[in-house]
Amino acid sequence: MSTTTILHHTTTFLHQTLSQPDHRHRIFTLLLTTLPPPLHPIITHLNLAQQTLENAITTTNSSLKSSSLRLSETLLLSHPKNPVTSFLLSLIYTLCDKHVEACISLLELFETHPSIARTEVAPQVFEEMFLVHFVPVLEWYNEKRLRIVSSLNSNDNDDDDNDESEENSVVVDSGVSCVNLLSKMNGDQALELKELERDYEEVLDENCRVFVEYFKEVLENKDGDRVIDPPDVVLEAVRKGGNDEYSRDGKSLSAEFGSENGRYNPIWTDHKGEKSIGIQIKKTKDLSRFPSFFPERVSPRVLTNERSSSRSIKPSPNNKDSESELEDNFRSMSSFESDAELEEKIVEITSLDTKKTLSQKQKQKQKQPIIIESSSFDPFMGDYNNPMNEGKHTPPKDFVCPITTHIFSDPVTLETGQTYERKAIQQWLERGNSTCPITRQKLHSTQLPKTNYILKHLIASWQELNPTNSNQENDPLELDTPPLTLTLTLTSPDDGTVGTVNELRVAITKLCTSEVLKEAETAVFTIENFWQDVTDSGLVGEVQNMLSQPPVINGFMEILFSSINTRVLISTVFLLCELGSRNEDVISTLTRVDSDVECVIALFQKGLFEAVVLIYLLKPSIAMLVQVELVDSLLSVVNKNENEFFKMCVKPKTAAVLLLGQIVSSVDDGAVFEVVRRVISGKVIECVISSLESEWTEERFTAVRLLSKCIQEDGKCRNIIADKAELAPVLEILVGANDEDRFEIVQFLSELVKLNRRTFNNQILHIIKDEGTFSTMHTLLAYLQTAETEQLPVVAGLLLQLDLLAEPRKMSIYREEAIDTLISCLKNSDSPSAQIAAAETILALQGRFSSFGKPLIRAYLLKNVGLDKSYRSTMRKEQLSALSGEIQETMEEEEKAAEEWERKTAFVLVSHEFGLIFEGLSEGLKSNYAEICCACFVCATWLVHMLTLLPDTGIKGAARICLLNRFVSIFKSAKDTEDKALSMLALRSFIHDPDGLRDIGPHMKDILKGLREFKRSSTVAFEMLKVFSEGTESSADLWSHKELAQQDCSINGEVSSIVCFKDKIFTGHSDGMIKVWTGKGSVLHLLQEIREHSKTVTSLTVLQSGDTLYSGSHDKTVRGWSVNKEMIQCEQVYDVKDHVNNLLVANSISCFIPQGAGIKIHSWSGTSKLLNPSKYVKCLALVHGRLYSGCHDNSIQEIDLATGTLSSIHSGSRKLLGKSTPVHALKVHDGLIYSASSSVEGTALKVWNASNHTLTHSVSLASEVRAMVISSDMIYMGCKGGIVEVWCKKKLSRKEVLQIGTNSKVTCMALDTNEDYLVVGTSDGRVQAWGVS
Repeated sequence: MSTTTILHHTTTFLHQTLSQPDHRHRIFTLLLTTLPPPLHPIITHLNLAQQTLENAITTTNSSLKSSSLRLSETLLLSHPKNPVTSFLLSLIYTLCDKHVEACISLLELFETHPSIARTEVAPQVFEEMFLVHFVPVLEWYNEKRLRIVSSLNSNDNDDDDNDESEENSVVVDSGVSCVNLLSKMNGDQALELKELERDYEEVLDENCRVFVEYFKEVLENKDGDRVIDPPDVVLEAVRKGGNDEYSRDGKSLSAEFGSENGRYNPIWTDHKGEKSIGIQIKKTKDLSRFPSFFPERVSPRVLTNERSSSRSIKPSPNNKDSESELEDNFRSMSSFESDAELEEKIVEITSLDTKKTLSQKQKQKQKQPIIIESSSFDPFMGDYNNPMNEGKHTPPKDFVCPITTHIFSDPVTLETGQTYERKAIQQWLERGNSTCPITRQKLHSTQLPKTNYILKHLIASWQELNPTNSNQENDPLELDTPPLTLTLTLTSPDDGTVGTVNELRVAITKLCTSEVLKEAETAVFTIENFWQDVTDSGLVGEVQNMLSQPPVINGFMEILFSSINTRVLISTVFLLCELGSRNEDVISTLTRVDSDVECVIALFQKGLFEAVVLIYLLKPSIAMLVQVELVDSLLSVVNKNENEFFKMCVKPKTAAVLLLGQIVSSVDDGAVFEVVRRVISGKVIECVISSLESEWTEERFTAVRLLSKCIQEDGKCRNIIADKAELAPVLEILVGANDEDRFEIVQFLSELVKLNRRTFNNQILHIIKDEGTFSTMHTLLAYLQTAETEQLPVVAGLLLQLDLLAEPRKMSIYREEAIDTLISCLKNSDSPSAQIAAAETILALQGRFSSFGKPLIRAYLLKNVGLDKSYRSTMRKEQLSALSGEIQETMEEEEKAAEEWERKTAFVLVSHEFGLIFEGLSEGLKSNYAEICCACFVCATWLVHMLTLLPDTGIKGAARICLLNRFVSIFKSAKDTEDKALSMLALRSFIHDPDGLRDIGPHMKDILKGLREFKRSSTVAFEMLKVFSEGTESSADLWSHKELAQQDCSINGEVSSIVCFKDKIFTGHSDGMIKVWTGKGSVLHLLQEIREHSKTVTSLTVLQSGDTLYSGSHDKTVRGWSVNKEMIQCEQVYDVKDHVNNLLVANSISCFIPQGAGIKIHSWSGTSKLLNPSKYVKCLALVHGRLYSGCHDNSIQEIDLATGTLSSIHSGSRKLLGKSTPVHALKVHDGLIYSASSSVEGTALKVWNASNHTLTHSVSLASEVRAMVISSDMIYMGCKGGIVEVWCKKKLSRKEVLQIGTNSKVTCMALDTNEDYLVVGTSDGRVQAWGVS
C-alpha cells in the first residue's frame, strides 16, 4: 500500500468527520468513556480543547481559526497520549493541512484502542486499509467454528418445512436454522464458541497494532526508494491452543461471511447455511449507526412506522396462529434490524422451540410463543435445554444460587459475571464485604443491578416443565390485593363481553407472571381499558391500590424492556404516568433501580415521545438531565402539534417545557447555553412563547424563565417575543406567584420594553398596564414592600415606566414610591448589587436601546459632545437592520417619541424631592466598585445635561452642590477620552450659572488645558472656551508661551525645514542632514541624525493618511522615509531631475517649486508635468486637492489638481524700481487663505475667502515675514529680525512677541498635532521649542 493510498483513506474519513458535528461529538463522548481513572482529572482540559477545536471549525475568521487550532493543539500535547488526544489531534492537523501528522494520530488510535477504532470510530478506514489484509484470520475463524459445531446432532429438524442435503444445502429460513443449531448446543460447546469469539477479537486487535506500524513505515518512506512488504498476519490465539492448522483457498471471505467492520460473529451462523446468513447480516448492517447508552430494545424505525396507526389498532384478547404470526413478524423485522437485534430475535425463537411441548400438558391455556427480548445472551445457560429434553428433574447449576443453594427467585448478575439471589448478596454486602463471593474480585460499586430477567424467564420455563422440583419458596407471585367492595364492569370494544374486577385481577396476574409476551401485552390493553372506564366513573381508589403494587409496576417495566409494539409501549407509559401522578410510591418503585429510569429515557430518545411525561414524573436530577442529553428530543416534543400525542395526565409538550426549564436552572453554563442556542436556532422559540398561554401555571412560569434566558443569550430575539407573546396570562400569574417566580416575571417584562423602537416599547407598556385581571401597577407597588433589596430597582423601574405613560402629574404614589426606592438603593453602600441594579435601571429609563437591548445612553451623550462617530455607526446599523424599507417619516417619528420620553423621564427624576436623585448618584460615585462608579457617572452626566433642556426650576443648584467637584476631578484625572468628554458635557451645564463659574474658577487652568484637547472635535469645548473668554478681548488671551528648549545646530548650517510627526520633531539642514528629536517629555532631545541628501534639505512633509515622511532637496531627489519608534529609515528615492523647494505630497503625486518658473507635478511612477509656467512661485499650500501658489509678483493662484483648472485669487503688481514684492508665506485654514507678503506700502497680512476668493481682511505688519503657521486660535509669523509675532486669529491683533535671541531670520516653523508646542528654525542653525499653555 502506497503513501498516497493511506493518506487518501484517512484524509477522506477525517474530512467527513469534520463535516458532521453530531458524529464528531458522539466519537468524542465515546472516547471519553475509555479513559482510565488516573486520566479523569484531565477530562476538563480535554473538553476545553474540544470546544476550542469546535470554535475553529465553525468560525469564518482565519486569524481566530488559526489561534484556536494552536491553542487546542498546545493543550492536547501537554497531556499524556490517550485516544481522545489522538482523535482531536488528527482533526486539528487535517484543518492545518498536515495530512501525514493527521494520519499518524488517527493510526495511533488503532494502535492503542483497536477494538473501538475499528467498530465505533473509523470503521470505514478499517475496511479500506486493514480488513483487506485479514482474510486469513476470517478463514481460520470459520474453520475453527465448523469444527466446534460439527459434533452437533443435525437430524432433529421435524419442525422445519425445508429439507437439507448433507453436502450442499441452502437455508430457506435462517432464523429456524439457527434455532436448530442452538437447541442442540450444550454448555461446553457454547463456552468454546464464546472463547473462540474472544480469541477472534484479540487476533483482530493484535493485527491492527502490527499493521499500524507497517503503515507508519510506509509514511516515513516519503521518497519511495525502498519496497516495504506487508507483515505476516498474527494468529497467536490459534497457536496457544496447540493447533496451528488452517487452510487458505486464496479467495476473500469477507463478503461470504458478512464480515463488515471485522465484527463477524459466527456463533449465530448455521454451519449449513453460512453464506445465506452472512449475506443477510451484511444487508442489515448500518455503518452510520452508533450504540446508545442503553440497549436498543426498540428500533426507532419501529416507533416511527407504527405511531401513525397506533390509535386505530386494538389488540385482540385471543391470539390465534401465534407461531405463524411470530414468524411473519420476525421476517418483517429482519429487513431493518441490526446484528445485535437479529441475535435477540433468534434467542426469542429458541425459547419458542423449547416451549412447544407445553401444549400437551396445558390444554386449558391457549398456545402462545414465549418471546424473550434481550440485548445479551449468556452461553453458559445453554445447558438448560438438555435437562428439559432428556426429562431430567435436577435444576441446572446456573439456576441455583451458590449462596442459598436454592433456585433463583430474584437473580442479579454482578460485574464479575457471577449471579446471586438478590437478598443473599445484599446481606453479604451489608456485612461489610466489597468483593464477589466466588471470584473475590473487588466490586467497583456495591449498588445491585436490575434483576436478570432473561435468567428469571428461563427458570420459570424450566419450572413449568418440572413443577415437582420447584422450591416452595419460589412459588408463583401472589398479589396482595384485597377484595373490592364495588361492582365494576368492563365492556370490551372488541367482542362486547362484560367483565368484572376478577378479569382485572387475571390481567394483572398475567402481566406479572406470564412468560408469553403477547399475553402480557394483551394484559396491558385490558388494564388500560379498565382504568379508562374506572376513571370516567370516578371510582379510582381501590383499582389504583391494586395497580400501584411494586410487582405490578415491575411488570409494566418488563413490558417497556421487552415489547417492540409502539401501541403497547404507549399504553404502558400511559398507565405508569396515571399511577405515578397519583401515588408517590409508584415513583419511588420506578426510581429505585437506575436501569428502569434509563430504559424510559432510552425509549423517549428513540421516538416514544409520550415517555417524556413519565420522565417528568420521575423527577430526575438536573445533573442527570444534562448528562443524558435530552435537549434534542425535548425540543422535538415542544415543536410538535399536541394532537400528535396520546392523551396523557400531563401534556407531553408541557412536560418537555418543564424539563427544559430544569436544565436551564442548572449551574452548568454550558448546558444552559446549549439549550438556549438550540431553542433560538431551531425555531422552537415560538412554540415556547405559546406556553405562556398554558392552562398550567407552572408551564407559564417555566416559559418565562426559558424566554428570559433566550433574551439574555441573544437580545435580538426579544423582538420576536414581544411580537408573538400574549402577556395577559403572564400578568394573571404575577399576583399569586412566590417571590422568586414573581421577580422572574417582572424581569422578563422589563426586558421586553428594551426594544430599539420607542413607539413599540410604549405599546407594550400599555399592554402591561391595562391587561390582566388585577391592576399591574398596584401589584408592583405591593411587591415593592416585600421584594429583596437587589430586586427592588427592577421592580421600581417597571412601575415608574408604567406611571410615565400618562403625563406627569403633581402627585403619584406609584412614581413617588418607585423613585424613592431607586434613590435608597443608590445610597445603600452595604449592597453593591442593589446599587449597580439601581444605576442600570436609571440608564435604561433614558429609553434608547440597540437591537440587542443594550442602552445607548453613553453613545448618545458622546454624540452631544461631538464624538458621534460610534453613535452614528451604531444608529446606521440599527436603521439598516430594524428599519429597512421604512420611510424617513417613521424614523423621525421614532426619534420624536424617544426625545419626548427622555424629557418626561428626566423631568420626574430630577424634580423628585428637589433633586434628591443627585444625592443618590453622588453616593454611588464614591463606591469602591468601578462598575458602580461608571454607571452612576453616566446617569449623573445624563441628568445634569438634561437640566439645560428642561425648564429651570432651581434644581441645578442641588446638582452643582452634589456633583460639580466630582465632574471636575474626573475631567482633570481621567485617562479615558470618552470619560473626559462626558465630564466636559456635564460641566457645560454649570458655566452659564454665576455660582457654577465661581466654583469652577479654582480649577480654571486645568480645565482650559483639557478643553484644548477637544476644541477641534467638540462644539461643547468651543462653547466653553468662548464663555471663559468673555470679559477678555479674545480666547487668545487665555494662552501663554514659554521657551522649553533650544539646540544649536550651526555646524550643519541653516535650518531649512521643520515638521512634527508622531510625537517627534524632524529638522532638515543646509548640509543635507536630517535630525530626529523627541517631541514629548524632554523636548528636543536628539534621537538620530542621518545624511543621505547631498545638498540642502529644503522641505519635510508628511502624507496625512499615511506613516511616511518625505524630504525634498536641492540634490534633485525626493526621499520617502519609514518612521519607526526611535529612528527613520530611507525606503524610496525618487529622481525628479530638478531642485525641490516647498515639497507637498498628496496620494501618488508630489508638488514642488523647481529652479525655474512654474510648479512641477511629479508622480511616483516617474512622469511629471509643469503647471502655471508663466509665474515664478515663492510658496505653496495644498488642501483637499486644490493647490494654492504665492508668486514673486505678489499674485496668488488656485489650481484644481483633478481638472488642471487655474483661478486667480490676487493678480499681483508690477516691479517698481526693479524690486519684486513676493508672497513669502501662504497658509489655508478653516476655509480662509492667509498670505504674508511685501508690497509698496510695506509688509501686509491678508485674508481671503477660499470659496469665493474675496479679500476679507488686510493688516499691515511691522516686520518682514519669512514663515507662518496657524493654530485654532492664533497666527504665528516668523520674521526677518529673529522674532515670532503671535496674533489673535479671530481679531487679527497682535498679542505677543517671542524673542528668538538672535538677529538672524526665522526660516521655518511647525506646530505639533495637539498644538502643545511651537518649534522654530533659524538661518544661523538654531532650533527652539516654545510651550503653549
